[in-house]
Amino acid sequence: MELNIYKDKQEVAQKFSKYLKDFVAGKDAIHIALSGGSTPKIVFDVLADLYAEEINWDTIHFYWGDERCVPPRDDDSNYKMTVEHLLSKIQIPEGNIHRIKGENKPEDEAGRYSEVLEENLPLANYVPQFDLVILGMGDDGHTASIFPHEIDLWDASQNCVVAVHPESGQKRVSITGKIINNAKEVVFLVTGAGKSEKVRIITKKEQGFEVFPASLVSPASKRLLWFLDEDAASEIN
Repeated sequence: MELNIYKDKQEVAQKFSKYLKDFVAGKDAIHIALSGGSTPKIVFDVLADLYAEEINWDTIHFYWGDERCVPPRDDDSNYKMTVEHLLSKIQIPEGNIHRIKGENKPEDEAGRYSEVLEENLPLANYVPQFDLVILGMGDDGHTASIFPHEIDLWDASQNCVVAVHPESGQKRVSITGKIINNAKEVVFLVTGAGKSEKVRIITKKEQGFEVFPASLVSPASKRLLWFLDEDAASEIN
């Protein structure tokens, strides 16, 4: 695991955007799973502002690691947020955008999106393989939409599952652990003091760390990077 610590959210967004520009450079086809949340929103703004013309978006295929089961124009939609902050500001082929259809019946959509991954991604170890999976982490230690109370979903045999938010009861479609840990590279984007305790417990593997889904992120490639601000990293050396 590689820890990268920066001053604040804005610097995290700038450094990750530069990392992404370098990551995709020279590749013919890149498959990336996006995350929702406040930090990716800032990242998308930086990418649109600084790299709209510098990145060859024709080579990039975007997917989502999870999506709320809402229509694409709903304010809760990760897809809508990405459109507003990135996709509407860059030149990317429509066929390169592979959204989770949150308006569909959740169980049906989990099955459909599993097939999308099977059909579009190269296989490694008989499992669809992303070049890059971008993850966030909640204050409760969840990642993608695998929450502590449903941590068994991490080990599901399916590529995608239906998860339920523990407080709102909202259903979500999420990729599972076998997809995340099969990626060539995985990056956590984590900012804010509210995340600092879980960052410490997970990165230091303190007693009981296994109850947090984010602790289960361990790609077979050994390529796991954390982009943290000083607030999120405040409890680690």
